[in-house]
Amino acid sequence: MNMQDLGTLSLSMMAALAACGLAWYLFQAGMQLNYVTLADGRRKERPMPILFRLLLPFAPNLTFIFRSPRLDKMRGKIDRRIVAAGYEGVISSNEILALRIIMPLVAGSLLSLLLHIAFLQMPGKVGLMLLQREGIFFFLAYVLMFFYPGMWLKSTLKKRHTEIERALPFVLDLLTLSVESGLDFMTGIRRIIERRKIDALSEELIYMFQQIQVGKTRREGLRDMADRIDHPDINSLANALIQADELGTSIGTALRIQADQMRVRRYQRAEKLANEAPVKMLFPLVVFIFPAVFIILLGPILSQVFAQGF
Repeated sequence: MNMQDLGTLSLSMMAALAACGLAWYLFQAGMQLNYVTLADGRRKERPMPILFRLLLPFAPNLTFIFRSPRLDKMRGKIDRRIVAAGYEGVISSNEILALRIIMPLVAGSLLSLLLHIAFLQMPGKVGLMLLQREGIFFFLAYVLMFFYPGMWLKSTLKKRHTEIERALPFVLDLLTLSVESGLDFMTGIRRIIERRKIDALSEELIYMFQQIQVGKTRREGLRDMADRIDHPDINSLANALIQADELGTSIGTALRIQADQMRVRRYQRAEKLANEAPVKMLFPLVVFIFPAVFIILLGPILSQVFAQGF
């Protein structure tokens, strides 16, 4: 075996080892699970996109860029969204900002490469036209990867708020029955926590309950819960209970009023979604369904016409 063959063999072995190492890293990142520890010690899984799991280990290398006092307002806004989304302790604002740099460089470049390969495989004028305009697609790929961390955080927060909206009327009904049957407010909260499945609202109730247990007043606990969740329904509920506590009125009456209001708001949201459905269906109806019906009905006729030479 000459030196050239030995060098080729060495390069092949190093490439194989590198590919195996990359495959092992991707496998480990794909199998990794993220958890948060609730206030009562229980753990709850927090799913994250695989791109985040792959690139987050490199984020600390860039976090020093975002420590400037000029970015305090932006970091504070992102931190509030992270807390409201339930990802406190899983990801930080600095890591979100770092991902906005890493993802375009890595994922955006990879996506651009895949698009270039796909355009090369397309035959004829279509492939040539796409290759001539591939710069636009590359730009869109980088822009998408830049905004993706913020889009993910926003969608996660919206999903958690939707879960809280659905659970809140039912929890308020249970709490109202507990208080009106003679239990105090904190005992009612504890029974709801113990007997309900852990969801987004239960997690926040557990946190509030533990904070009150360690010394905070009920008013402070309610205000902290409203600040953490950052949702209008929770803000309204917290303000109503704090006001009832300050004025000395019945908490059961306040809870019943709030439960009725939450139920009305839920119906209004359902009606709004129902009214928006025809508008949202218009685009797929025009773009996909009508052409498909046209092809199915007129396709055989047109094929016979062309076959006869007309």
